[in-house]
Parts: sequence; structure tokens; C-alpha cells
Amino acid sequence: MVAQVEEKTQADPRPDGLVADDDRIKIQCGDAYDLIADLPAESIDLLITSPPYWGLRSYGQQHNEEILKEWLAEDASRVQTDVPPYEWYRKHGGVLGLEPLPEWYIGHLVEIFQRGAGALKPRGSMWINIGDTYFARWSSIRHDGRQGLGDNPRSRRRTPMGGYRQEKQLLLVPARFAIAMQDHRWILRNDLIWHKPNVPPRPEKDRLRLAHEHFFHFVKRPKEGRPKYYYNMDEVEQGARDVVKTTVRSGSDGHSATFPVDLIRPRILSSCPPGGTVLDPFCGTGRSLAVAAASGRKAIGFELQEPFHAAASKNATRALEQLAFALDDDENDELGA
Repeated sequence: MVAQVEEKTQADPRPDGLVADDDRIKIQCGDAYDLIADLPAESIDLLITSPPYWGLRSYGQQHNEEILKEWLAEDASRVQTDVPPYEWYRKHGGVLGLEPLPEWYIGHLVEIFQRGAGALKPRGSMWINIGDTYFARWSSIRHDGRQGLGDNPRSRRRTPMGGYRQEKQLLLVPARFAIAMQDHRWILRNDLIWHKPNVPPRPEKDRLRLAHEHFFHFVKRPKEGRPKYYYNMDEVEQGARDVVKTTVRSGSDGHSATFPVDLIRPRILSSCPPGGTVLDPFCGTGRSLAVAAASGRKAIGFELQEPFHAAASKNATRALEQLAFALDDDENDELGA
């Protein structure tokens, strides 16, 4: 049993590749900006994802470090915080997560999710995981691995100061992103705090360690009245609080930032009806897709990096095989085998 795997590039707007006989998990290789706009209208019940965080890792991609200068040089009336369209940014060598300013990063994330708004059903939900970071004029970008850990190669780049961008400042990127989404008519229903009790030590001696991330639950704003969306409270964690404690797990298949299963399974079970469709536009190695399929949902994933796309396809196939074995066991039990 093989998951349906599709590849799509900017030069080729039509997906092609391997097409198999199982439509429970579909994976496409390409930029979420392109792929999310091609989804059928009102076809997604739940969008759940963890996009690249700002200023932490390059994942081996080449980024144009002169892109801010190029943007300002095109028009003398521009200022640094004017956000270029994502299409311009990408065309000029920009990489999502490596924007020269957090304002650009937030603007590009909102732009991508807005392109997918039409694909989300009126009663659908979005759960988006965002982490924060501290400002440094000379920041350290890991090529791979977690920020500040290990001996993976890294590079340093200068980030412009100004406004709230000051040395040692906690940037509040998640909050700024959530407010930007609200400005685009999204309704924020929860700011779930993911408490990570096993975060590693840090060298700083003048602040506490960051031991949490934000998981935002957005729903569509209706034309009139209050939002109505699918939600099954019976499937959330015991106690139904907005703080979830789960340890950080080691990465998989070369990806250092994979979702913990016990963090995302309740989001999928509570916010997507059985048989519904889950989308992860930044699916990495496909953890959310496998959990969705194992939970009786269909899953669609987008991944830009070919190594992670290949890993997601492999993991999806394995998840479907395990699911098939589980279903066979259930049928045998019912038949008294």
C-alpha cells in the first residue's frame, strides 16, 4: 500500500508524479504558497501546521542576504517594515523563516494562510504552532538542528534594529502573528500553551529559559452572527485547559522540529470530524498526516524540501500499512478468528 505522492514545482503548475491506489494521504512537493491556492473550495476540515519559525534554521536552503537592500532600492519611498509580497520575496531569493525582519515573516505567513482561506470549510478550523525568539543584531542561523545546540554548521547575519527590535528583546512573534490574523477577520478561539518540561539548558544567566510555544486555534468569521465550527470537547486532554504539558521529542528523518503525537492528536480528533480532511501545508516528515490517517481522517501534506518530502512519503506509507493491519485485526476479531 502506497500513499499518493505528487510533485509540483514553480515551473510546472500541474502536479504529477506517482499516483497510487490509496487516497487517505496525499503529499505534494512544492511551496505551500502555490499548492494551497490550488485546493478545491471548501474541501478542508482542519488545517494544522507548524511553519518554519523566524530566524532559527535555514534547513540547508540558500537565502539572499541582500534582499532588504534590493527591496528598498526599487522604490525610494519604501521603508524597512513595508512587507514585499511573498511572490516577489521568493523570486528574489527569499526563504520563508529567513526574512530580514520579523514584520516580513509575519506578513508572509498571513498571506499564505489567506490564500488557503477559501479551501477551508465554513465550519473548519486552523491550528497553527508558532515559537518565539529573542532579538540580536548579529543572529545565529543554524543550517540544521535546534537553535544553539549541537555542532551543526551555522552562519551569522546582521538584523536591522529599530522600534521593538532591540538587543535581548523577546520579540513576541506569536502574539504579533495572532493579531495580524485577527486583522484579516480570523477569529482566535484559543491560545494553547505547549509547555515543554524537558527543554535543554541555555548559557544565558540573565533570563529564564523559554519552555513553551503557542498553538493558536483560528476559525472563520461569518458574514453575520457568531462563528459555528466543528468541535468535539470529548476528544481534548483531560481537564480541557489551555496549557498542555508534553515533552519535546527527538527529530526524525533529519528534521529537528517534528510534532509530538500527544500534542496534535487531540487537536485532530477535536477539530476534524471523522472522515474529514486534514491539511498540513508545512508537513515536514509527515507526523501530522500519519496521526490524521490513524485517526480515521484523510490527510494532505505539502513540503518544499525534497528530502523531507521523501521522508513524509515513506512515513505515510508505513502509517497506512500499520492502519491496514489494525483494520484486519479488528475484522478478524469480529469474525471470531
